[in-house]
Amino acid sequence: MTDNSGSWWADDEDDDELDLYDESSIRSRPNPKGNRPRTKTRPEHADAQIARVLGVDRGRYTVLLDEDTPEERQVTAARASELRRNPIVTGDRVAVVGDTTGEEGTLARIVRVEPRTTLLRRSADDTDEVERIVVANADQMLIVVAAANPEPRTRLVDRYLVAAYDAGIEPMLCVTKTDLADPEPFLSNFAGLDLPVFTSRQDDIPLHDITAALIGHDTVVVGHSGVGKSTLVNAIVPSAHRATGHVNVVTGRGRHTSSSTVSLRVEDDEGRHGWVIDTPGVRSFGLGHVNTDSILKAFTDLAELAEDCPRGCTHLPDAPDCAIIEAVEAGKLGEAGRARLDSLQRLLATFAR
Repeated sequence: MTDNSGSWWADDEDDDELDLYDESSIRSRPNPKGNRPRTKTRPEHADAQIARVLGVDRGRYTVLLDEDTPEERQVTAARASELRRNPIVTGDRVAVVGDTTGEEGTLARIVRVEPRTTLLRRSADDTDEVERIVVANADQMLIVVAAANPEPRTRLVDRYLVAAYDAGIEPMLCVTKTDLADPEPFLSNFAGLDLPVFTSRQDDIPLHDITAALIGHDTVVVGHSGVGKSTLVNAIVPSAHRATGHVNVVTGRGRHTSSSTVSLRVEDDEGRHGWVIDTPGVRSFGLGHVNTDSILKAFTDLAELAEDCPRGCTHLPDAPDCAIIEAVEAGKLGEAGRARLDSLQRLLATFAR
């Protein structure tokens, strides 16, 4: 209709009718691929089965399903796309779906990583804040060191201890090749620690004692290259067939032989079992990820003395009124205590820079 000025207008009823067909207010982005838009909602996978990760090889995971049952079997699995940013390591407990028969040529899918109880981590060096997960869910660490050939490295063992205490893992120490050198001078560095110690000769490995300590636990085995770690693992688990190497007579360094981390079942004469997680030998163990408050926990004998230190004490050589330094200088801890303090201060100084 028109008004007196001759212009066209619509009454309210006509406006409502026109609005039904007006799409100018609708904003939509066409989908060039012509498929449904992706959703962030993921299935819950309520039917997933929980498995233990035994090893990782080039993006494929060997997992153990139905552990300790007649249906126990190993299955090869791949990681689901939604977990591509989540590290999955040996020792993890994971949820698995798909073909879980374990038959040759089949491939299951890992869709979830279960909550972890512990994480053993390392960094490339002390200044590297990027952490690398070594194993998950271990409750013990067996540190393997040789009495000679190669020479034992006290500082490396200290670092293992720091990493273990930081992760909430109980450490143990095994000294191999004691037929080549007396291990006591080396062991005196750890006299103040509540640390189970095993000594082993090439012709006399204390398999019964070590195995007894492993039953009922998930134990990660660590050590410098060439100390006989893989030889020890092969003796404990005869079916392991871990590669062994030799020490270079010129450099005194061991050769990396175990190139992957793998979880192996260890059993005693009564049929009870535990798990050992063998790791590749390393020549360094960075602690860039560790909270400095955790370092002192690795030196339990010194940590007790530190309770009498002033608030904010650094325990470094120039720290005033440090109870640890005063006790060592007074000879209360002997030469072993002085060596322990030196090791502690070296680690603390690294993080103070």
